[in-house]
Parts: sequence; structure tokens; C-alpha cells
Amino acid sequence: MTTPQTQAPSAGYRTYVLAILIVVYTFNFLDRQILGILAGSIKADLGLTDSQLGLMGGLAFALFYTGLGIPVAWLADRGSRTWIMTGALTIWSGFTALCGLATGFWQLFLCRMGVGIGEAGGTAPAYSLISDYFPPTQRARALAAYSFGIPIGSALGILFGGLIAAAIDWRTAFVVVGLCGVLLAPLFRLTVRDPRRGGDFAPAGEAALAQPPAASLGSVMKTLLPKPSFWLLSLGAAASSVCGYGVAFWLPSFFERSLGLGLVDRSLFLGVLTLVGGVAGVWGGGWLADRFGGKSKAAYPLVPAVAFLIALPCFFLAIGASNLWIAFFLFLIPQGLNLAWLGPIITSIQHLVPGQMRSTASAAFLFVNNLIGLGLGTYYFGAVSDFLEPRFGAESLRYAIYSGLAFYLVSAGLFFAASRRLQQDWVD
Repeated sequence: MTTPQTQAPSAGYRTYVLAILIVVYTFNFLDRQILGILAGSIKADLGLTDSQLGLMGGLAFALFYTGLGIPVAWLADRGSRTWIMTGALTIWSGFTALCGLATGFWQLFLCRMGVGIGEAGGTAPAYSLISDYFPPTQRARALAAYSFGIPIGSALGILFGGLIAAAIDWRTAFVVVGLCGVLLAPLFRLTVRDPRRGGDFAPAGEAALAQPPAASLGSVMKTLLPKPSFWLLSLGAAASSVCGYGVAFWLPSFFERSLGLGLVDRSLFLGVLTLVGGVAGVWGGGWLADRFGGKSKAAYPLVPAVAFLIALPCFFLAIGASNLWIAFFLFLIPQGLNLAWLGPIITSIQHLVPGQMRSTASAAFLFVNNLIGLGLGTYYFGAVSDFLEPRFGAESLRYAIYSGLAFYLVSAGLFFAASRRLQQDWVD
């Protein structure tokens, strides 16, 4: 247990903490998503099927990522969140580098499991830190800004992974990005302080407020699990993540097989698409939630519900486009709307429990979201593609993606239902 900071942080230091958390989250998704752009090279080199690639991209990562998330977050609610994140960053980056040494399916599968073990300690403590550094009126935007790590990391994974693989090989791409994350870990530990739980800081010259007692795992679950909004928000996010993670993983292969793009071209194309659309969507969702959430808490889930209903037909048209530039602009809209849920929904989860329970509550949410969304998403599209291949050949992946878009309808329905319950479950 470390002694938490009790002096109110300056605006400049809050900004620095948020910035370095974004960088760490960028590496989180860079290491997580790099497998997608390298899938074609790995499949050819190791002789894998789409189903095997889907298992490595989803289940291998999700098994320990989801299973360890809650106990690690429970420790983060009782001890040093910065030490836990430092260790997590080192572990997942080290296993990413080891992926480059794999010579078969099971070796690569086990290395991806190691990445999941590390990343289990990366996200929930960060949500808690941000909620303690920023006041409620800025929280959705701060959490949305933190979520920039998703499109930035995904874009850099696509870009650097593809370019390094094209210039050298796919193994070197894993080693380079993994070692960069290992080097970041000491800087994070030395410069980020742990604030008081709940986000209250004593003014300068006054006695520090008492630290709230750590909550037991049982008390967190008794507070969180009976709330209908927790389940509606978690399952809604999970449904969207089935499609979100699945499409993100398989789009590079789709552009290779259906549109004939080479490795460098699809790295540049998808890198720009992911970065521009993703950052705009993440920020837009957080901004809208902060703007309307003060008037009605229902706005937090309503923003992503509407976004998914708009994204679905755009995705459908984009997958069917044969012209590359038409496809780019059609993909750009849903690429942004696909991530608009992050700021509003994560903020909502933070407000279902008191401050000293936030890491564990976030981990419970991530358990549901990632076990279903990440564990099922990449495998679903790969398995459906293999099933349809005898009939559709190289175009089987296109039809697999079509089928997965229905998950957006499920997500929107669950978020609409959550908007009717959130106000009564909200904790200020």
C-alpha cells in the first residue's frame, strides 16, 4: 500500500498524467491489434486457418485478460495503481516481443495469452486514476481522451506492423513494438502519482482528508451487480465489441482478399482510416455525453445507441463497395461512430459505485465486455469465413462481416434500455 497524494494536482500535471496514460493505452492497443495486419503473413508462414487466427486474436488474449482483470483491479482499489500498471505494461510488452520468436500455432497462442495476462492490469486502474484526477463535469471527456489510445494504438499497430513486416518480416514487427513498451514502463512509474480515492484533494495548507477504507470484493459486487443498468451497459458494450473487435481484426485481410491491396498499401489505408475516424468518434462521444449528461443521465447510453444505428448501414455499404476511395469515405463514418460509446459508457460505470470501488467496478464491466466482445468477436468472423469459403471462396470474409453487423442492433437496443434505468442507479 502506498501513501496517496493529498494535495490537489495542478491543471498542468493532470494534463501530463492523462497524456502518459494515453501513451500507455496506445501501446496496449498497438500490441493487441498488431496481429490483425500481420495475419496474412503469419497465416502463410505458419500454415494457419482463419479460425486459428481468430482464436489467437480473441480467445487466446481474452482468457486471462478477462479472468485476471477483477482480482488485479481489486488490488488496485487497495494498493498502488501506478505500480500495478507499470508491471502490467512490462509484462504485456515483453510477451509481445516474444510473439516474434514463435514457430507454430501453440507457441504464438501462448504468447498471446501472456499479452492478455499483462493487459489485465492496464485499463481498470487507469479508469480509476482518471476519475480521481478529473471532476465529474470533465470526466467523460477525460475518459474519452484516454480512449484515444484505442484508435491511435490500433492505427500505429497497423501502420508500423505492416511497414516493418514489409521491410523485414512479421517477427521483427512484434519484437520492435514490444521492446518499445518495456522501455516506457520506468518513465511511467517515476512520474505518475497515485491520487486520493474519490478525487477529493485537500487545499494547500489544510489537513488532508482521510482516505476512504478499501472496499472488499464482496461489497463491490453487492453494490454493482444488483443494478440493472450495469448489466444493460456491459452487455450493450459487449455486443458492439463483438463487431468492433472482429471487424478491426479482419479488415486488413478483407482489403487484401477482396480489394487486392498489398501489405504496405493496406497498412497506410487502414492506418489513416483508423486514426482519423477513431479519434473523431471517441472525442465526439465524450463531448456529447458531457454536454447533455448534466441535464439527463439518460444521455450517456443514448449517445452510443444512436451512433450504432447510424453506423450500421454505413458499414454495410462500405463492405460492399468495390471502389477503394468510395470504401474509404464509407468506412470513415462508422469507424468513428463505432468508438463513440467509450467515453459515455465508461463514465456511467464509474458512477454506479463510490470512488473507492471504481477499479473493481471497471474490471467487472471489462470482464463482461471483453469475454464476450473480444473472446467471441475475432473468432466469430474467422469461423464464419471458413464455413462460407466452400461457397464464396475469397469473398467469404465479406459475407462473414455482413452477418456480424447485426450485433450493432443488439447493442443499440440494450443501450436504449439502459437509458431508462441509469438515473436511479447513479452515484455522484
